[in-house]
Amino acid sequence: MALGPDFRRLWAAYSISELGTGVTIGALPLVATIALQAPVFQVSLLSAVAGLAGAAMAVPLGPWVEFHRKRPIMVGTDLARFAVLISVPLAAALGVLTYAQLCLVAMVQAVGVIVFNAAGGAHLKALVPAAQRGEANTRLEMTLWTVYSAGPPLGGVLVSAVGATASMAVDAVSFLLSALGIRRLRTPEPPPPERHPTPRLRELTAGWHYILGHRDLRALWLNSLVFGGCVMATAPLLAVLMLRELGMAPWEYGVALGVPCLGGILGAFLARRLPERPKLLGFGTARALFLIFLAVAPAGTAGLIVITASQLVLLICAGAFNPTFATYRMRVTEDSHMSRVLSAWSISQRVAQPIMIAVGGLLATVTSTRISLAILAGLLLTSIALLPWRSFTRPEAALATR
Repeated sequence: MALGPDFRRLWAAYSISELGTGVTIGALPLVATIALQAPVFQVSLLSAVAGLAGAAMAVPLGPWVEFHRKRPIMVGTDLARFAVLISVPLAAALGVLTYAQLCLVAMVQAVGVIVFNAAGGAHLKALVPAAQRGEANTRLEMTLWTVYSAGPPLGGVLVSAVGATASMAVDAVSFLLSALGIRRLRTPEPPPPERHPTPRLRELTAGWHYILGHRDLRALWLNSLVFGGCVMATAPLLAVLMLRELGMAPWEYGVALGVPCLGGILGAFLARRLPERPKLLGFGTARALFLIFLAVAPAGTAGLIVITASQLVLLICAGAFNPTFATYRMRVTEDSHMSRVLSAWSISQRVAQPIMIAVGGLLATVTSTRISLAILAGLLLTSIALLPWRSFTRPEAALATR
């Protein structure tokens, strides 16, 4: 049975907003560097502090999202992101752009991602029948990796043509178009869960309580923190390794970042018809095995091939794993907690990843880039034990462990 017209409208809105983000990815640091001549420390601080502050600001919004209709929240979040992003080229044109404004924009973006995903995930679960959720999540995953393959090169051309500040208008307009697309959905949205009197602290932490009280969700949550943290921590180290220590050209670094994104598309496509068990456990295991090749990559063309191939295979596995995991999480999470679980999940990742990036940098400082990459690869292997090996095929048994 084909996915309905409302999913296609939602998919189109998602694709437009992700394409705008992909085209202008990294635009804020560019604006800080080029337009404001901000020092390196402030440029580095922009994303890290804004992400952590955004995560903190999103904590009280999880319950609020849960107990309100999701579609208006999604539209409102898109409009808020449109407003803050369009303010950057406008302020630059008027000569009043400041570093403080860029920090505010980055924080609103961080909050917007968490809130939109919390509302959007719960909305998708209500919109798409259970039997079609795997296909729906696979299409969204393929769209994401397509955007990350094509977006940055297009963004480079755009920034070269019109400048970093003007290019941000593209991202802003994409959120406006996304909001208009979501407004076109016709399927009536079910009422939100009923809100019961609960101590404030308990309500704020309900998403984490739910995750930690569910054996398989707890394991997958820890798995996602370890995997995401280790992979994100390798990004700055890989730049240092390739550009400084191996003497590779910037275009070679671009190849090593861009080509593997095609693996995400391929993985999502190839795994569409496989059973859930090999996708969740098999690809979840395989994606943790390839980081070590970065630590032993040689110089020259051979090194470029090793780095690109290892990243490609890793993202093939991730592309197959991610939609399976998203569908599984939808299935085992009660409707009354869906938004709070998604919010808690996103906040946890946005706190853990900057910490892991800092740890990776510290390890590289006291040892070496290669040793730091090797330690991160070893830590990543521990994520295999955190997959739901015992009971994921029997979600009713896992629910009974709560």
